[in-house]
Amino acid sequence: MKITAAMLGAFIACAALMNGRDARSDASPGAANAATVYGNIPPDQIEFLSSPERIKSIVSSGSPAAIWETLEHGEKVECLECISSVAPLLYDRNPETREIAAWWLRRRIFGVFGPGEVYEQTVKTLQGDADPKRRAYAAEALGEFLAKPGIAACGAALSGDSDPEVRAAAAGALGRLHDDAGGALAKALGDGDARVKIAVLGAAPRINGWTGTAAVAKLTTDADALVRRHAVQVLDTLQAKESLASVLVLAKSDPDPEVRLSACHALGTFHDAAARPVLEEIVANDSSTFVRDQARIALRRL
Repeated sequence: MKITAAMLGAFIACAALMNGRDARSDASPGAANAATVYGNIPPDQIEFLSSPERIKSIVSSGSPAAIWETLEHGEKVECLECISSVAPLLYDRNPETREIAAWWLRRRIFGVFGPGEVYEQTVKTLQGDADPKRRAYAAEALGEFLAKPGIAACGAALSGDSDPEVRAAAAGALGRLHDDAGGALAKALGDGDARVKIAVLGAAPRINGWTGTAAVAKLTTDADALVRRHAVQVLDTLQAKESLASVLVLAKSDPDPEVRLSACHALGTFHDAAARPVLEEIVANDSSTFVRDQARIALRRL
């Protein structure tokens, strides 16, 4: 979230401590204190803290923008009674609302991570809710909570949930958690649904010590062009020079120009002179101006 919000909130708290009283979320700084903290900033540009009453009111009936603003300004506000109001937003239709709800909840000192509380409820929703949409949203939330128990839960969902949207959400969550759940992520590159494979490919570069590069290279022959493009982009990001042969095939003969373009970019990243004859052929013969231009750029990078 915005650094300025946290910084300005800290300034308010420090100013209050210097004046011998607690910082309160439902009190705006007085004119003298505001001038001390903020200088000559117009009042409508001064940071404020959301009160518990505002949090509970806005999350139940406010617009998405109002919810985002209220929760962001309530980052440091401890409000146990607000948790039950914010928790349902983990299953809101709006993805940004779901994200900021999880962001706010994971910052609570109390009321979220204990037995039977929000985090445990979210794990149970992923494991057994009848609605696949709610299971998918629960997986997303576990990724945003950044807590270790979510790894096993998302790994199990990725391997065994019957719904591809849930499996894709679990893959994305594992990327957010920077963990492959004991190899579940690489194994899911063989999933029969393109959405899941694309989600796994999106997560792969975020995994510490990723070891599934060979499985990614196999997807350069996938029937779905979008999967092939994502696969070669991951190989590019990982600078997987060992996949040179597979990428050369894509650059030269893939029927999708977007895939050929991405492959040419990867060949430039690899800096392998063995790609020169293929790139020169592409510059001379490819039907796409964009692919030819990318091949020229790649040649300069060899």
